[in-house]
Amino acid sequence: MTTRGKPPEKEEYALVLDYLPYGSSDDRRPAYQKKPLVQVVGENNFVLMDLVPKEGEIPDIQSRVYIGDGDRDVIDHVKHKVSYKDLSHGAQLELPYVLEISIKANEERFVKFFNDAHSITSRLHMLELLPGIGKKLMWAIIDDRKKGEYKSLEELHERVGGVHSPQKVIANRILEELKDDNIKYRLFTLPPRRTRNQ
Repeated sequence: MTTRGKPPEKEEYALVLDYLPYGSSDDRRPAYQKKPLVQVVGENNFVLMDLVPKEGEIPDIQSRVYIGDGDRDVIDHVKHKVSYKDLSHGAQLELPYVLEISIKANEERFVKFFNDAHSITSRLHMLELLPGIGKKLMWAIIDDRKKGEYKSLEELHERVGGVHSPQKVIANRILEELKDDNIKYRLFTLPPRRTRNQ
Protein backbone atom coordinates (compact mmCIF):
# COMPACT_ATOMS: atom_id res chain seq x y z
CA MET A 1 0.00 0.00 0.00
CA THR A 2 1.19 3.51 -0.64
CA THR A 3 3.09 5.08 2.25
CA ARG A 4 1.78 8.22 3.88
CA GLY A 5 3.76 11.41 4.32
CA LYS A 6 6.47 10.53 1.81
CA PRO A 7 5.96 12.17 -1.60
CA PRO A 8 5.63 9.59 -4.39
CA GLU A 9 8.55 9.18 -6.73
CA LYS A 10 8.08 10.75 -10.14
CA GLU A 11 7.76 8.31 -12.99
CA GLU A 12 11.02 7.90 -14.90
CA TYR A 13 9.78 5.47 -17.51
CA ALA A 14 6.40 4.69 -19.03
CA LEU A 15 4.98 2.02 -21.33
CA VAL A 16 3.14 3.10 -24.46
CA LEU A 17 -0.57 2.21 -24.67
CA ASP A 18 -1.60 4.14 -27.79
CA TYR A 19 -0.35 6.68 -30.31
CA LEU A 20 -2.94 9.27 -31.34
CA PRO A 21 -1.72 11.08 -34.48
CA TYR A 22 -4.50 13.71 -34.19
CA GLY A 23 -4.49 14.06 -30.43
CA SER A 24 -7.41 13.48 -28.11
CA SER A 25 -10.86 12.78 -29.58
CA ASP A 26 -12.39 15.41 -27.27
CA ASP A 27 -10.13 18.13 -28.71
CA ARG A 28 -12.56 20.17 -30.84
CA ARG A 29 -9.92 22.10 -32.78
CA PRO A 30 -9.52 21.47 -36.51
CA ALA A 31 -7.22 18.52 -37.39
CA TYR A 32 -4.39 20.75 -38.69
CA GLN A 33 -4.12 22.42 -35.26
CA LYS A 34 -3.97 19.17 -33.28
CA LYS A 35 -0.71 17.67 -32.13
CA PRO A 36 -0.04 13.94 -31.77
CA LEU A 37 -0.37 12.40 -28.31
CA VAL A 38 1.05 9.27 -26.76
CA GLN A 39 -0.99 7.62 -24.01
CA VAL A 40 1.12 5.75 -21.47
CA VAL A 41 1.12 4.08 -18.09
CA GLY A 42 3.98 4.84 -15.68
CA GLU A 43 6.26 1.98 -14.75
CA ASN A 44 6.35 2.47 -10.94
CA ASN A 45 3.06 3.97 -9.77
CA PHE A 46 1.01 3.13 -12.89
CA VAL A 47 0.10 6.78 -13.46
CA LEU A 48 -1.84 7.24 -16.70
CA MET A 49 -0.60 10.16 -18.80
CA ASP A 50 -0.82 11.94 -22.12
CA LEU A 51 2.62 12.72 -23.55
CA VAL A 52 3.64 14.86 -26.49
CA PRO A 53 6.17 13.06 -28.70
CA LYS A 54 9.08 14.83 -30.36
CA GLU A 55 8.37 15.87 -33.92
CA GLY A 56 8.53 12.90 -36.30
CA GLU A 57 8.69 10.33 -33.50
CA ILE A 58 6.08 7.54 -33.40
CA PRO A 59 6.75 5.21 -30.48
CA ASP A 60 5.69 1.58 -30.80
CA ILE A 61 2.80 0.28 -28.70
CA GLN A 62 4.17 -1.51 -25.58
CA SER A 63 7.56 0.20 -25.94
CA ARG A 64 9.26 1.72 -22.89
CA VAL A 65 9.92 5.47 -23.10
CA TYR A 66 11.97 7.73 -20.83
CA ILE A 67 9.95 10.59 -19.30
CA GLY A 68 12.20 11.62 -16.39
CA ASP A 69 14.25 14.79 -16.10
CA GLY A 70 17.02 15.17 -18.62
CA ASP A 71 17.38 14.42 -22.30
CA ARG A 72 14.49 12.37 -23.66
CA ASP A 73 14.86 10.56 -26.95
CA VAL A 74 11.24 10.08 -28.11
CA ILE A 75 9.08 12.20 -25.80
CA ASP A 76 9.09 16.00 -25.83
CA HIS A 77 7.10 16.51 -22.61
CA VAL A 78 4.41 15.17 -20.33
CA LYS A 79 1.16 16.97 -21.17
CA HIS A 80 -0.87 15.86 -18.13
CA LYS A 81 -2.12 12.96 -16.05
CA VAL A 82 -5.36 11.36 -17.20
CA SER A 83 -7.89 8.99 -15.71
CA TYR A 84 -8.84 5.57 -17.09
CA LYS A 85 -11.94 7.00 -18.80
CA ASP A 86 -9.75 9.50 -20.69
CA LEU A 87 -7.84 6.69 -22.39
CA SER A 88 -8.63 5.86 -26.00
CA HIS A 89 -10.43 2.58 -26.66
CA GLY A 90 -7.17 1.16 -28.02
CA ALA A 91 -5.26 2.21 -24.88
CA GLN A 92 -7.88 0.61 -22.63
CA LEU A 93 -7.61 -2.65 -24.58
CA GLU A 94 -3.80 -2.57 -24.44
CA LEU A 95 -3.54 -1.73 -20.73
CA PRO A 96 -3.93 -5.28 -19.27
CA TYR A 97 -1.17 -6.63 -21.55
CA VAL A 98 1.16 -3.71 -20.82
CA LEU A 99 0.60 -4.11 -17.07
CA GLU A 100 1.64 -7.77 -17.31
CA ILE A 101 4.80 -6.75 -19.20
CA SER A 102 5.59 -4.22 -16.47
CA ILE A 103 4.94 -6.77 -13.69
CA LYS A 104 7.26 -9.32 -15.34
CA ALA A 105 9.97 -6.66 -15.82
CA ASN A 106 9.73 -5.64 -12.14
CA GLU A 107 8.98 -9.09 -10.75
CA GLU A 108 11.06 -8.64 -7.58
CA ARG A 109 8.74 -5.87 -6.36
CA PHE A 110 5.64 -8.05 -6.72
CA VAL A 111 7.26 -11.14 -5.22
CA LYS A 112 8.11 -8.92 -2.23
CA PHE A 113 4.43 -7.96 -2.02
CA PHE A 114 3.43 -11.63 -1.63
CA ASN A 115 6.21 -12.18 0.91
CA ASP A 116 5.37 -9.08 3.00
CA ALA A 117 1.56 -8.79 2.65
CA HIS A 118 -0.14 -8.36 6.03
CA SER A 119 -3.50 -7.68 7.67
CA ILE A 120 -5.05 -4.26 7.03
CA THR A 121 -7.80 -4.67 9.64
CA SER A 122 -8.76 -7.50 11.99
CA ARG A 123 -11.01 -8.88 9.23
CA LEU A 124 -9.16 -7.98 6.03
CA HIS A 125 -5.77 -9.03 4.68
CA MET A 126 -3.92 -7.34 1.81
CA LEU A 127 -3.93 -10.63 -0.13
CA GLU A 128 -7.74 -10.67 -0.09
CA LEU A 129 -7.76 -7.46 -2.14
CA LEU A 130 -6.34 -9.41 -5.07
CA PRO A 131 -9.04 -10.69 -7.47
CA GLY A 132 -9.64 -14.40 -7.05
CA ILE A 133 -7.94 -14.68 -3.65
CA GLY A 134 -10.38 -15.43 -0.85
CA LYS A 135 -9.78 -16.54 2.73
CA LYS A 136 -8.85 -20.13 1.83
CA LEU A 137 -6.20 -19.14 -0.73
CA MET A 138 -4.96 -16.31 1.51
CA TRP A 139 -4.30 -18.81 4.33
CA ALA A 140 -2.65 -21.23 1.90
CA ILE A 141 -0.18 -18.47 0.88
CA ILE A 142 0.43 -17.33 4.48
CA ASP A 143 1.02 -20.90 5.70
CA ASP A 144 3.23 -21.78 2.73
CA ARG A 145 5.47 -18.71 2.98
CA LYS A 146 6.41 -19.74 6.55
CA LYS A 147 8.51 -22.45 4.85
CA GLY A 148 10.55 -19.76 3.10
CA GLU A 149 10.11 -16.59 1.07
CA TYR A 150 9.09 -16.80 -2.56
CA LYS A 151 11.89 -16.07 -5.02
CA SER A 152 9.68 -15.63 -8.10
CA LEU A 153 6.04 -15.48 -9.16
CA GLU A 154 6.53 -18.84 -10.86
CA GLU A 155 7.66 -20.35 -7.55
CA LEU A 156 4.57 -18.92 -5.85
CA HIS A 157 2.40 -20.62 -8.50
CA GLU A 158 4.26 -23.93 -8.09
CA ARG A 159 4.04 -23.88 -4.28
CA VAL A 160 0.45 -22.63 -4.01
CA GLY A 161 -1.46 -24.27 -6.86
CA GLY A 162 -4.55 -22.06 -6.51
CA VAL A 163 -2.63 -18.99 -7.68
CA HIS A 164 -2.64 -19.85 -11.38
CA SER A 165 -1.20 -16.69 -12.90
CA PRO A 166 0.13 -14.28 -10.24
CA GLN A 167 1.00 -11.56 -12.79
CA LYS A 168 -2.58 -11.61 -14.15
CA VAL A 169 -3.97 -11.40 -10.60
CA ILE A 170 -1.79 -8.35 -9.89
CA ALA A 171 -2.61 -6.76 -13.27
CA ASN A 172 -6.33 -7.17 -12.55
CA ARG A 173 -5.94 -5.48 -9.15
CA ILE A 174 -4.03 -2.57 -10.72
CA LEU A 175 -6.82 -2.24 -13.31
CA GLU A 176 -9.44 -2.10 -10.55
CA GLU A 177 -7.47 0.66 -8.82
CA LEU A 178 -7.07 2.64 -12.08
CA LYS A 179 -10.76 2.34 -13.00
CA ASP A 180 -12.17 3.33 -9.59
CA ASP A 181 -11.08 6.74 -8.30
CA ASN A 182 -12.86 6.06 -4.99
CA ILE A 183 -11.48 2.58 -4.25
CA LYS A 184 -10.85 2.29 -0.50
CA TYR A 185 -7.49 0.49 -0.47
CA ARG A 186 -4.68 1.01 -2.98
CA LEU A 187 -1.95 -1.62 -3.14
CA PHE A 188 -0.06 -0.51 -6.25
CA THR A 189 -1.34 2.87 -7.50
CA LEU A 190 -1.53 6.43 -6.22
CA PRO A 191 -4.80 8.21 -5.38
CA PRO A 192 -5.91 10.27 -8.38
CA ARG A 193 -5.38 13.99 -8.56
CA ARG A 194 -7.62 16.23 -10.54
CA THR A 195 -7.55 15.40 -14.24
CA ARG A 196 -8.50 17.71 -17.09
CA ASN A 197 -12.17 16.64 -17.00
CA GLN A 198 -12.77 17.25 -13.29
